[in-house]
Amino acid sequence: MYPWKSMDYTIDSTLLLIHEAAKRGHEVYTLQTDQLVIQDSQTKGFANKLKKGQKIPKSPQKFFKTAEFKEKLIVLGDCDVIMMRDDPPLDPLVLNFLDSIADDVFLINSIRGLREANNKIYTASYYDPKKEFIPTTYVSKNKKYLRSIIENHDGDKMIMKPLNGFGGKGVIVMEKSAMQNVNSLLDFYIHGQDRHTSNYVILQDYVEGAEKGDIRVIMLGNKPLGAIRRVPAKGEARSNISSGGTAEKYELTKHDIKLCEKIGDKLVEDGIYFSGLDIIEGKLIEVNVLSPGGLVEINWNLDIPIQQHVIDYIEEKVAQGFKN
Repeated sequence: MYPWKSMDYTIDSTLLLIHEAAKRGHEVYTLQTDQLVIQDSQTKGFANKLKKGQKIPKSPQKFFKTAEFKEKLIVLGDCDVIMMRDDPPLDPLVLNFLDSIADDVFLINSIRGLREANNKIYTASYYDPKKEFIPTTYVSKNKKYLRSIIENHDGDKMIMKPLNGFGGKGVIVMEKSAMQNVNSLLDFYIHGQDRHTSNYVILQDYVEGAEKGDIRVIMLGNKPLGAIRRVPAKGEARSNISSGGTAEKYELTKHDIKLCEKIGDKLVEDGIYFSGLDIIEGKLIEVNVLSPGGLVEINWNLDIPIQQHVIDYIEEKVAQGFKN
């Protein structure tokens, strides 16, 4: 995961999951990706162990302030479960470390799932010939091709974003009336500050109604646990809470549920057991498999907090001897 001290303890979803596991008496460690080690042909890590015997407050926020940890070098293969909660983009070398323990530990999500779905290509390549669930999406680093897509697009607007962005970073609305800016924008998105590097760019049909915000759905297995509508701040195109968006109560529609059923089966098939779907007007925009958030806001509208369902699910899988 990201560093403990970097969390916004008022809204952090990872904190809820750690707190729930600690309340149940599980032995809990946190580990950053730069703390991984190979020693004596074993994958290990300098983990921060939650000290035994300390009182676990009922409030996750109080838990954050009082929790005590002690660093310990652990063998990752000795764990029952490893949960990835890092921010995108995913360092592929981390998965190389985890490859060696894939047969010994329940990984949520699986290495295969993380490899295939940690960026936006996963959603863009989902087979949807009738365009029922996925907006038309283009992925390329060819500037000439991308410009031609914008020029020949039927609509007046398209969404442009970097392939490995997260939290709404780099998402902009492209309008044909601003074509004079396209070349410089594509140069920036593809090359950044270094002409010798190149990055993939996503162009996507603008979904009418996007200005009203998007729907974040938390999936466990192949089923939705809950959802919120995220509304952009005034003058913003992005609805992410981290970008100033606000959360509102939301009930999934019949179409939303159908979308969740369709994508849910594929998620589990690909080894993705815990994820966040971003939906705009019935269209799936992104799947977050690294660190899906929104649990605090969704919990406002639920009788049973999501973190209880997640830890229940993990305990059940471990009891069954499930491996990836």
